[in-house]
Amino acid sequence: MCFGIKTAPQHTTWAEMLDVWRAADDIELFESAWNFDHFYPIFSDSDGPCLEGWSMLAAMAQATRRIRIGCQVSGMIYRHPAVLANMAATIDIISNGRLDIGLGAGWNQQECDAYGIALPPLKERFDRFDEGVEAIVMLLSNEHSTLDGRYVQLQSARCEPKPVQRPHPPITIGGNGPTRTLRTVARFAQQWNSVAGLEHWPAIRDTLVERCGEIGRDPSSIEYSVNLRYDADQGPSGLAEQAAGFAGAGADIGIVYLPVPHSPDVLEPIANALAAV
Repeated sequence: MCFGIKTAPQHTTWAEMLDVWRAADDIELFESAWNFDHFYPIFSDSDGPCLEGWSMLAAMAQATRRIRIGCQVSGMIYRHPAVLANMAATIDIISNGRLDIGLGAGWNQQECDAYGIALPPLKERFDRFDEGVEAIVMLLSNEHSTLDGRYVQLQSARCEPKPVQRPHPPITIGGNGPTRTLRTVARFAQQWNSVAGLEHWPAIRDTLVERCGEIGRDPSSIEYSVNLRYDADQGPSGLAEQAAGFAGAGADIGIVYLPVPHSPDVLEPIANALAAV
């Protein structure tokens, strides 16, 4: 099993985030580092600070040298897919080919209401998501892209310069929805991320395998990533136990969701515990 870290950019400072990502960059066990794509803190005091995820990735691309970087996951509703494709290409270049493009349909009603961003009903949201992912892949892969979608239209559109990773940086899609999300994962993703617990995850994984079979895709061509929650009471040993359970169930990547306040001091003990998994 491979491992990464995730630091939510809420109730924290840039200096704290930078210290943690640089420290993780120096620990070989950690292969990726992730933030999230929200403008308000979630599941906490929404009046607190929250740094913007994609501009942070550009800075982290320069501040790190080895570790892969990504946003887990970017809400398609927040940016036009063509704009996001150009952002991703630039950050992949800045990082010298270390970007993973995390994508999701979006869900946060509070943010959308506050900023006047439309949050369509679920069916339309996922229709837009499917077209958006297709557009991003096309723009990053092709010299010219044309897409006559209901929600996304491209007319011989260019995205230059192209990213370092070809045909495009890996697409990570987050979510568990069996009808829409997992079908989009099967069509487009190189990595599937799930926040489901171990008791539910194997059944969701089996559904993804079915979705791959429906379109003739080898499910082993997709990496399965899960989030591991750090509990201060259980410490690193609790993380290792979670990781071992998911590894036994077939997960490929465990991403440690670090607690706030962020501190690099927790990384070495975590890495030592996970090294035995």
